[in-house]
Amino acid sequence: MASKLFDGTDVKHRIAWSAGVQSLADQHGERLAVSDASGNTLTYSELCCFSHQLAQFLRDRHDVTHAMPVATLLPNTVTAVWASYGAKLAGVAEVSVGWSSTSEEIAWYAKLAQSRKVLTLLERVAELEQLGLEPIALDVLPHDLPVPDKGLPAVDANLPGRILFTSGTTGKPKGVLYSHDRRWKAEQLLKASLPFVPQPGERIIVMTPFVHGTSLLTYAWLDHGAHVVLLDGVNEQVLSRELPDSRVRAIFAPPTVLAKITTIFEGQTFDHVKCVFTGTQPLTQKIYQRARKMFGPVVRITYGKSECVNPITVLSTEQTELYYGSESLPSGACVGYPAPGVEIKIHSLDSESGEEQDGEVWLRAAHMSLGMITEQGVVPHGPDGWHQTGDLGHFDEAGRLVLTGRVADVIKTGGYRVNPDEIEALLTGWSSTMQICVTSLPSDYWGEIIVAVAENPQQNWEEVVKERVSVLSRHKQPRLHAVLDALPRNPQGKVNRRQVRAKVLERCQLIDGPYPKLIQK
Repeated sequence: MASKLFDGTDVKHRIAWSAGVQSLADQHGERLAVSDASGNTLTYSELCCFSHQLAQFLRDRHDVTHAMPVATLLPNTVTAVWASYGAKLAGVAEVSVGWSSTSEEIAWYAKLAQSRKVLTLLERVAELEQLGLEPIALDVLPHDLPVPDKGLPAVDANLPGRILFTSGTTGKPKGVLYSHDRRWKAEQLLKASLPFVPQPGERIIVMTPFVHGTSLLTYAWLDHGAHVVLLDGVNEQVLSRELPDSRVRAIFAPPTVLAKITTIFEGQTFDHVKCVFTGTQPLTQKIYQRARKMFGPVVRITYGKSECVNPITVLSTEQTELYYGSESLPSGACVGYPAPGVEIKIHSLDSESGEEQDGEVWLRAAHMSLGMITEQGVVPHGPDGWHQTGDLGHFDEAGRLVLTGRVADVIKTGGYRVNPDEIEALLTGWSSTMQICVTSLPSDYWGEIIVAVAENPQQNWEEVVKERVSVLSRHKQPRLHAVLDALPRNPQGKVNRRQVRAKVLERCQLIDGPYPKLIQK
């Protein structure tokens, strides 16, 4: 990203992470920056001090250099926040790993990212050492670590700055590579697209894993001197204390989290909340209505991916209210209008049946990742920087992007292409405890057989399913029904259809043919 001034001098763009954190400390000092469910707190002065100490420690004691991949494996506590800032200040490529990751997953992530050093807690040191990794336990760091007098140098914007991982719903997770420049741009775009400017002392409650969307909202909130309440999931006891606080101006709650909150606090209202940030999964009309009753018309929907973090599209609170105020919603998940600087196009898919089909969503943006990391190395995005998202969708008559499923989830049965999300949309909302996943089983006779799989099924659920899907063409209706104790989900709470299929086949034997059956093993 070198350029030339008028006198011919070469200029290289750099990201001044250290100066930015120091500025926050200068402005906000002892004001609270972060608190967590365990009662731990972090002031802006401490955020600046701890992150600089960590960065200097990594440079001095562990020979960490700019662009070196260094993993963070930490629970949702204040430590996760200052450790992430420390990684940025050190100029490394932060390899963001969820605390709930298994040893097998951690080993896979380390292989893809080529990372050995892991910022973690003492309780996971032995596990990581068995994997041949080099854990650095942050809860036993020396208390007298030096703080660099003049801060730390800015980082070359072109160097690797962060590695995320895809959800792995269609195979093994892939790495997603961001430069420091792309990471910084993503943070600025999210901050610029906030529905209001957080004021010092105003709070946001976040409950999902810090390594995903929670971290971006945290950075944006802290850049304004506000306060982040970082929880580990829906903690009823802590939420009962935090939600009524009039300083809480926003919460981040994907639909599954929103469903839990509106159930736990049913009948209560929290009018002081100015925005409910949601996304990652389709929001049903029923959940929206419950959230509106509790918080008011303040729900805001965004679309983001590991490959291009929020915001790709935005549906403002007013637009969300208008959309969900309709008597009936069309199928699919409306995620709004492209954010500034984001290009989206729809690539049509060939249909064997001749029926009109949604296309694959392609996108391009300045804050998008550089490419994917596979076992073969870094694979840049497609021609001219376009990324094939794997999501199915279309633009509606108002110009809003509507997502309708995943290309990899499309079921080919009897010569037809069937989108399982279209079926699931009819099976959502009649029960607050039961969830149904629509997937398929391989079949010599049909190609694939559509199956509805229930978690926590109610009595006569199969009859209700048959009644609800009777409005669909026969080839779209599930031919089989199965029950699992729990639907397998990824760290973001999304049901993994591939794993659902595997679990059904573990429990049941498929009798194939024109009238297939499932027999319990």
